[in-house]
Amino acid sequence: MKIAFIGGGNMATALIAGLANKLTAGANIHVVDPNAEALARLHQQYGVSTASATDAAAGAADVIVLAVKPQNMREVAAQLLPLLDQAKQPLIVSIAAGIRSVDLARWLGGYDAIVRCMPNTPALIGMGITGMAATGGVSEAQRKQADDILSAVGQTVWLDDESKIDAVTAVSGSGPAYVFYFMEAMQQAAAEMGLSAEQGLQLAQATFGGAAQLAARSTEPVQVLRERVTSKGGTTYAAITSMEASGVKAAVVAAIKAAQARGKELGDELGAA
Repeated sequence: MKIAFIGGGNMATALIAGLANKLTAGANIHVVDPNAEALARLHQQYGVSTASATDAAAGAADVIVLAVKPQNMREVAAQLLPLLDQAKQPLIVSIAAGIRSVDLARWLGGYDAIVRCMPNTPALIGMGITGMAATGGVSEAQRKQADDILSAVGQTVWLDDESKIDAVTAVSGSGPAYVFYFMEAMQQAAAEMGLSAEQGLQLAQATFGGAAQLAARSTEPVQVLRERVTSKGGTTYAAITSMEASGVKAAVVAAIKAAQARGKELGDELGAA
């Protein structure tokens, strides 16, 4: 499988690291990016071919991964359009936040073999999760190609309706920031109770990592796992009771819904052109 990446930033680099010489040979991967230093590093590490601007090699790939900033997507689509092999019908995989497939298809002259993806930053260490939605022109073989590529950096979740990508963005795309935010609060509380900043961070990191793994390996709902730690009248009960009184859960739900609403707004704004 020949894969072209337009954009060689952090997420593209993570995908290339997971793919090169595993799913396909490094020589079958082509990377387009104006950053010469980034291209040299990718070539040296993974044996990929490179170009500073979208070229015929990119258009001739079996899968073209668009990994550019959302505000640059329309310009990139205009550069790619005359190079697309319409007879070959390569798969377009977009990992740009906020860009809807219908708008990308319009910028590509009605092209309809697009998979829109929403990965998250743990993909950088191979522990990401990606929400994915395909347009009607994507074949089963192409769905597998897209899944193989994104599976290189973590789990995948296929959606039957692209509009649900906004919910995925709100829950998992933005989700790492919520975890880091809660860890900040735990570290602050630890410091205020006399522990060092390093100790507070170590405790918070291990607690989140361990709890996440426990939930992943358990067959029971997270509510049951939480209740098991919360003995009535105990320390955890005091903490959860305080959070409930402060409306923490309701605030978190509202915050995630706000992120979903903003995702829809961004789609409207980015697709208006």
